[in-house]
Amino acid sequence: MRTERSLRKNEMDVIDSLKERKETVWLNPDLRHFEPRGEICGYKFVHVKAAQNRFMRFMPYIASAFPETAARKGVIESGLIPIPAVKEQMNKEGAGIKGRVFLKDDARLPIAGSVKARGGIHEVLKIAETLAQKAGMLWPTDNYAKVDSDEFRAFYSQYTIQVGSTGNLGISIGRMAAKLGFKAVVHMSRDAKSWKKDLLRSEGVIVREYEGDYGQAVENGRRESLSDEKSFFIDDENSEDLFFGYSTAALRVQVQLRKAGIAVDSAHPLFLYLPCGVGGAPGGITFGFKELFGDNVHCFFAEPCEAPCFLLGMATGEHDRICVQDIGLTGRTIADGLAVGRPSGFVCGMMEHLVSGAFTVSDEKLPGYRKLLADFGPVRVEPSACAGLKGLSEICRGGNEWEQYIKEHDLSGHMDQAVHIVWATGGGLLPEDQ
Repeated sequence: MRTERSLRKNEMDVIDSLKERKETVWLNPDLRHFEPRGEICGYKFVHVKAAQNRFMRFMPYIASAFPETAARKGVIESGLIPIPAVKEQMNKEGAGIKGRVFLKDDARLPIAGSVKARGGIHEVLKIAETLAQKAGMLWPTDNYAKVDSDEFRAFYSQYTIQVGSTGNLGISIGRMAAKLGFKAVVHMSRDAKSWKKDLLRSEGVIVREYEGDYGQAVENGRRESLSDEKSFFIDDENSEDLFFGYSTAALRVQVQLRKAGIAVDSAHPLFLYLPCGVGGAPGGITFGFKELFGDNVHCFFAEPCEAPCFLLGMATGEHDRICVQDIGLTGRTIADGLAVGRPSGFVCGMMEHLVSGAFTVSDEKLPGYRKLLADFGPVRVEPSACAGLKGLSEICRGGNEWEQYIKEHDLSGHMDQAVHIVWATGGGLLPEDQ
């Protein structure tokens, strides 16, 4: 294995643990101090605000085109749900969790039923807005409800939007693109659930299926799109527009925390547990929260033991130059939304000094976590959406890597005032028979 730098001993231990499919915790040795409204890799808070402003311009259209959003005037948002009963149950099993515990219910995000709604819908809207503005059909001062018309659908029908996906991003992009009038094509891997493919086809989206994994679906989608000058390929591995769409979640949660009377500061640390596939959604969310709260927010990514692509890329320093198959893993997991073998190089670079760490969870534990949310939430999610509960169950347990992190960051005296948010990333559109 080639590396840009020599591996530290603890990182070598992490790689060995991943190879053995053990549940593993990696703490980022390159985490740095970060001031709110700071700059990372040339990107600033203004990029988060630009994405948020685009969502706001399109609110009248979204409210018109998707009636389920009309009551909130086109706002695409989910609840921040207190789950004290989950904390209590985990503590009965020895977790020792301190502070307040919430579930960010992105499984209930309108239109897509997953965290992918923010990123995927944002990039589709940016494509639609850019094309219409270039054609002289739309101006930022217009009421964007006009987009929900036969005139605009006929205009967009000249163009194609394509994406490679394990499922949830495909639903986000496919549904919005098709509703606007684009020809929508979603390239899906073998890991994608049949119900997700059926849903897309029922709404006029073309679904191309591959026997290979997520990587093959992306490569085929990219190749097909390049052959058509009127086709746009949304690249989950390298897209800035996806990334900053996801980042807007931080602005919404900030408002939700304020309404709940919850502060985030040095005496009230915030911990996020974010399921991770290729890295775009948790990376964008992390960027947004760091821009708002700096060092007072601590972000950890959760991955399956068979598909820890982000953890592997970060721990080795190889980023997207290494995949889980290189160390003998399969990339196959019941957490289909996280079944990714190679991380986004763009996101790894963005997270190099921002993310606090990452951890893996075994497939055997995911059904139990899912049942825990159903019994004590009550929230129904898909397996990948409850991966973050592993981090919550361990952070205050002691005698592990988490304890080391808390001590190194002088958090021991503040854990009673901590706020923990477990991010539920998908499952809102899950059929009853699933």
